[in-house]
Amino acid sequence: QVQLVESGGGLVQAGGSLRLSCTASGRILRINTWDWYRQAPGKQRELVASMTPASTTTYADSVKGRFIISRDNAKNTVYLQMNSLKPEDTAVYYCTAAVGDAFRTYWGQGIQVTVSS
Repeated sequence: QVQLVESGGGLVQAGGSLRLSCTASGRILRINTWDWYRQAPGKQRELVASMTPASTTTYADSVKGRFIISRDNAKNTVYLQMNSLKPEDTAVYYCTAAVGDAFRTYWGQGIQVTVSS
């Protein structure tokens, strides 16, 4: 079993920055792809950023140029640097990790990010 724990969320003014972290623990053979999702009230969950084992990254159009995903394999941790935050970035953010040869996906518990105008 693998557990993911997010940290770094909170309240920030528009234009500000936050850095989310997500650390995996437990029976980790290998973490393949890391993803960050978010879900705002009344909206569908959205894939925000993704990083492959080769460190190839993809971003939602809504965050391109403002968010950066990175990983520290030694620490089993993924980060989401969020800059130039907007009120529409307000959501619960979730990290996921695809683990092992089967690419089994685990989810974190989610962390609130609130951007005030």
